[in-house]
Amino acid sequence: MVSIEPSARQFSPLIPGAERLEDCIDGSFASITMVAHQGVLERRYALAHALRALGPDGRLTALAPNARGGMRIAKELAGFGCAVDQVSRRHHRICHTVRPAETIGLEDAIAAGGSQIPPALALWSQPGIFSWDRPDPGSLALIRHLPSLAGAGADFGCGVGLLARAILESPAVVRLSLLDIDRRAIDAARRNIADERACFVWRDVRTDVAETRGLDFVVMNPPFHDGGIEDRALGEAFIGRAAAALKPGGICWLVANRHLPYEAHLKTIFAIVRQVEQSDGYKIYEARR
Repeated sequence: MVSIEPSARQFSPLIPGAERLEDCIDGSFASITMVAHQGVLERRYALAHALRALGPDGRLTALAPNARGGMRIAKELAGFGCAVDQVSRRHHRICHTVRPAETIGLEDAIAAGGSQIPPALALWSQPGIFSWDRPDPGSLALIRHLPSLAGAGADFGCGVGLLARAILESPAVVRLSLLDIDRRAIDAARRNIADERACFVWRDVRTDVAETRGLDFVVMNPPFHDGGIEDRALGEAFIGRAAAALKPGGICWLVANRHLPYEAHLKTIFAIVRQVEQSDGYKIYEARR
């Protein structure tokens, strides 16, 4: 962002490289424009941080699709003590408000949506991360079938590090790269894994990453939703990147929901594909390059 005087600063998370709202100084912005999250806890967390970061009479514009939280923004802002004007455009709700002199409940919303250790997960996590408050059943199924791995490998879409912790139980693993597109997931994984063999990469798995070349193994529970809509191409892209990352003879371990037809795609790019297990709604594959 262009550096300007604090009283005139504007924040938009749509600008590449913009600061995290969490790191902004209280009262440091004159206006903020943001796309609100779909999840309740993460949306309230972001709205609360935005109001905290605004100066007196600072302007906030928050918008979202009606079906993905947009209908709730005005009510939530009102609960923080704001007077809200809202309009509807192309199935989106756009809300405008000015920071009130006295806000209500910002600290509670920030605490509820911030980094924490959910009891059922027992790892650092945060609302908005995949399976943020409990172990994902697919990942647990994969962990039960993983052999003791060796060499250099990667965990594609690592989340908070649940799979990575199981992988690193093998002393034969010399390096493990954890990749995720969600910065919050990478931050949580760093806190959950204190192992010098682990490196953490905040990146889209679908891009070519130096840490994922010439690997002995890849382990993954790939996503298959984009913005709440099922997109099988995501999983297929993960599979393609795994094949490109592995050295000849390298192995990919994959868990997927049973209805996803990944086997045909696996067989087009791997020399050997074996379905290890199919139960409880999941399929587990071992694919050798």
